[in-house]
Amino acid sequence: MRILFVTGGSPATVFPLTPLATAARNAGHQVFVASTEETMPAVAGAGLPGVSVSPTPIRTYITTDRSGAPIQEPTDPLEHMHYIGHGFGRLAAGQLPGLFELAQAWRPDVVVGGFLVFAAPVLAARLGVPYVRHSWDSGEPPVVDVAAEQEMRPELENLGLSGIPAADLWIDICPPSVRPPDAPAAQPMRYIPCNMQQTLEPWMYTKANDRRILVTAGTKVAIDNFFDYLVNLVDKVKPLDAEIVVAAPDRVSAQLTERLGVRAGWLPLDVVTPSCDLLVHHAGGGTALTGMACAVPQLLIPNMPKLIGPSERLAAYGAAKMLREGEDTPDAIAAACEELLTTPSYAQRSVDISQEIAAMPSPAEVLSVVEKLA
Repeated sequence: MRILFVTGGSPATVFPLTPLATAARNAGHQVFVASTEETMPAVAGAGLPGVSVSPTPIRTYITTDRSGAPIQEPTDPLEHMHYIGHGFGRLAAGQLPGLFELAQAWRPDVVVGGFLVFAAPVLAARLGVPYVRHSWDSGEPPVVDVAAEQEMRPELENLGLSGIPAADLWIDICPPSVRPPDAPAAQPMRYIPCNMQQTLEPWMYTKANDRRILVTAGTKVAIDNFFDYLVNLVDKVKPLDAEIVVAAPDRVSAQLTERLGVRAGWLPLDVVTPSCDLLVHHAGGGTALTGMACAVPQLLIPNMPKLIGPSERLAAYGAAKMLREGEDTPDAIAAACEELLTTPSYAQRSVDISQEIAAMPSPAEVLSVVEKLA
């Protein structure tokens, strides 16, 4: 069987799909992963065959309209979610020609699309094959789907579609205890942390003598994107009595090391996280799920409005604390970190959510459900 996986435009959208794609390859199926050109190294790093279906970076789709004119990023939370939805709608429109061309030469039996990859259901509908929607975090706001459908109206009408086609199967990697209360029924699947690897150093898998805090702002950090956010966050954590390590793309590792004087660069989070006592981060879905899977308490400081809901649910569960924008003063961060490090309930609830994840169906088990669709 041929299974086509379609991801968004960043490494963070590749890694959640990697366990199922790997399970499919191990079962003998042919697997391709389609994405943007800038994401191909992450696909190859995951050991999967990748096909570039768009040369345009995701940031271009998000920050400019179809004419190339820049779009001002909104500050209003609801407008920001619409902004994200329209950006992913433009990404879908940009991916469709490449996907149609790929399908002419390599016709899939099933299309699996990441949660905000709206080209996947359109391709599946055109081919008349099943479409599987695969979540990549703890939940995305439905308003993003609405905005994406508005953006894609020309493509949908051209193909005779009244809207973005519904999924034949939804695979959800969010543990049940922190799912959105209004989320529809889905096929649960265990979250397995995946990321690009490197040669390991002993400190990465060895518990530190002192407390170790990992700080990150995700895979999108660049000099002109979230760099200052990450530097400011690390500066607020550094006064704590702990070893600080910073996970960031290699493209900014030298600048971060020079500015901060700490270990900084691309880190295999699946290896490093279990050696940490606390994660402090931007509330990115992959990072949060990795912390949950590895039973590590977290301080969440959402840097986008759509991340607030999942952060609130994890904090309400008791495995994390959340600080909103404006609340993240040095004193507030220091106090939150100390509470997370010294209050036993946070560690216990982190273990609880980790055990819940471990009990969810494995990718190999879920693969059998996908196979039946075809």
